[in-house]
Amino acid sequence: MSSSSVPAASAAPLSTATYTEKLWPGLGVWVVVLGLSAAGILILIPISPLAGYLAFVGLLVLQTLVLVFSTPKIEVTAGTLQVGRAVIEREYIGDVTYYLADDATAQRGTRLNGLAYLCIRGWIKPVVKVEITDPHDKTPYWLTSTRNPERLAAALGQGRG
Repeated sequence: MSSSSVPAASAAPLSTATYTEKLWPGLGVWVVVLGLSAAGILILIPISPLAGYLAFVGLLVLQTLVLVFSTPKIEVTAGTLQVGRAVIEREYIGDVTYYLADDATAQRGTRLNGLAYLCIRGWIKPVVKVEITDPHDKTPYWLTSTRNPERLAAALGQGRG
């Protein structure tokens, strides 16, 4: 006689996010990382070829670690929005709009409010603007880079281009 047992805890999903995105560096950033790492070879190879190659590897590893661990995440769940380190309850989110091309550049520049929370990456042009309606928060809106502005706005339940 055999019996099968089911664990007491059911297999719940690991994440309840409706939208998740990591703002990974673009190809141009990685080219700069390689160039800066190669500078280590040029600086130290006159002393010793081994020192030059070790400098290259060390700089490459260091810059890669900094970029990977500083890459912000955008996550939308049923109750919250997280952009980088900032988290806000969805009940305090007002209008959500996304901007492309020149409109995105203007939002990051001439139309920017100095009190806004920013999570901007220069290698990602589109941005999403999320109005904050919390009366106790002086931040008028969040502005974040995203590779999928339509999807992020849709996950927040709104959006127009």
